[in-house]
Amino acid sequence: MKTLEIRKFLEATALLLGGLLALPLYAQEIKELNLYSARHYQTDEALYSDFTKKTGIKINRIEADDNALAERLKSEGANSPADVILMVDAARLWRAQIDGFFKPIQSKYLESRIPENLRSKSEPEGLTWFGFSTRARLVVYNKAKVNPLDVDTYEKLAEPINKGKVCTRSGAHPYMLSLIGAMIERRGEKATEEWAKGMVVNMARPPRGGDTDQIKAVASGECGVALTNSYYLVRLLRSTKPEDQAIVSKIGFVWPNQKTTGVHINVAGGGVAKNAPHSQAAIQFLEYLASDSAQEYFANGNNEWPVVKSVKIENEGLKILGPYKAENISIAAIGKNQIAAQRLLDRVGYK
Repeated sequence: MKTLEIRKFLEATALLLGGLLALPLYAQEIKELNLYSARHYQTDEALYSDFTKKTGIKINRIEADDNALAERLKSEGANSPADVILMVDAARLWRAQIDGFFKPIQSKYLESRIPENLRSKSEPEGLTWFGFSTRARLVVYNKAKVNPLDVDTYEKLAEPINKGKVCTRSGAHPYMLSLIGAMIERRGEKATEEWAKGMVVNMARPPRGGDTDQIKAVASGECGVALTNSYYLVRLLRSTKPEDQAIVSKIGFVWPNQKTTGVHINVAGGGVAKNAPHSQAAIQFLEYLASDSAQEYFANGNNEWPVVKSVKIENEGLKILGPYKAENISIAAIGKNQIAAQRLLDRVGYK
């Protein structure tokens, strides 16, 4: 080979190698995703499989409750491999934002698909986290013991007519903190504290257990009325197990505050992790969660409402619940009120 040809060959090889060296970062972005998720629903497997099938991006998952994920993220610091963080409550999402776990991003697609009151934004950096599905805080009651007109608002649960009838999970649980945070936003802290005092007086037993436990306690007659997230109720409505149908036959449900402010709505959502090594893949995953196919899955596969209103719902359990009026409060504002909510509950002895 002549000297000139050798030189040209070497120059071409150098250009090719330079191009290849520039590829791994992007190639790595689109092939792998590290997901830290507090969603513990087995049905989410289909969601992740569909994303990988459509994009070729492999999902590596770490699943734990929100507190465990937060501790892990704190200990990992800037070396955290997390790309996407998913959590299941406005209070938890807000706390993750305050703790600096999210990286603000720009996405016109997400901004156009997710309603403004169901996402958080840091000015001027960009969008921080997004709600991808919603659930309502419903009232369930024992049909043999309680008149639904006596429990058709959150406020009525604290009235003397319901003394000795009310059951809830712990006041320290994020579901309760978010409800209290919403009430503070709507009614102010003083009025909400008076309501909480009435709830403590009206307890049938000390707060304990999860939402399904509250429903079962209402069916058994231990409680007359309780609060539950909607998807727990829908699970029972869709169940073919005789024991679940026996529970359903004994309870009724109410959409609270339909003549006033609307039912309290919470979200499951997430965002891009602050030190995400695969940030482009992370954004792609979040955008996928806002797609029609993923939104249909949230409704039909996991009994949640999609946040994209044009998505069609085929879930018979959700259809049984029927239409409702939702409160119009920023989810981010509810999250911000959680500290005041916890202090308020501590003051009144809401365990």
